[in-house]
This record gives sequence, C-alpha cells and structure tokens, in this order.
Amino acid sequence: MNGWLFAAALLLLVGFAPTVWGAAGGPVRRRVMAQNLATLAACLVVLLLAQGYERPAYVDLALVLAVLGPAGTLVYARLLADELTERPAHDRVVRALERAMTPLAAVAVPLVVLPLCVAAGPGRAMVKLLAIGVLLVGGNIVSTRALSREGGGAAHG
Repeated sequence: MNGWLFAAALLLLVGFAPTVWGAAGGPVRRRVMAQNLATLAACLVVLLLAQGYERPAYVDLALVLAVLGPAGTLVYARLLADELTERPAHDRVVRALERAMTPLAAVAVPLVVLPLCVAAGPGRAMVKLLAIGVLLVGGNIVSTRALSREGGGAAHG
C-alpha cells in the first residue's frame, strides 16, 4: 500500500462515515447536504485511487462526478423545494453543515488536488486535475448556497 492508497482509505473513513450518518435519517435538508458532501468525498477518493493504482482513466470518472454531483444536488433542491423550506429549529447538525460545507470544500480539495498536480507534473493531466478542483469547489459553493437559501434555492411557480 502506497501513500496515495492510504490517503484514499483515510478519506473514505473520515469522509464517508459522517455522510452516511447524515443521509441515513433526519430532515431532508441534512440528507441532501450529506449527499452533496458524499459526492465531494467520492470524487477526491477516486482521484487518489487513480494516482495510487496508476490508472489515469480513473481521473475521467472523477471529472464526471465533479460535473454531475453538484448538478444532482441542484435537481434535488428543485424537486424537494417544499421540504427544504421546513427548517427545524432544533437541528444543529443542519446549521453546522450549512456553515461548514464551503470551507470544507475549499480546504479539502486543494489538500488532495495540489499534491496530485505535483505528482502528475506539467501537462494535460495537471490541467485536468486543476479543472476538477475548480469544478468541485465551484459546484460545492453553488449547491450549498442553493440549499442554504430559504425555499431550497428553487423558485416556486
């Protein structure tokens, strides 16, 4: 087991345990936010596995996840707009997730993507990794704002 695979295993433990717990129950807002966080963690794990197993084709899967993950969250925000407007006052987890999602993405993505860029060296692979990083952070910002807004970010009408 090399360092990349160890980092992927560690991210699986640290990243997916809270998301599974968040998606397993509770209010709809927490489940959708946990799904959004799980997509981010899955994309980062796939990137680490691509480097660990020396399979550049896995990076394409991470690129697809980086594009479709936030899009899926926005679809959920639109379809579940009525349920997302209900804000239980007692759910501290939802409020903590709302505050932590964007900073978490802004920290976790560079911690994974930048070392991968160094390992890949200059070239097309590095450009693809940087594009994935930008998509992950930008998509997370957009989807978190859509979920944090009253009305779930979707207009009624």
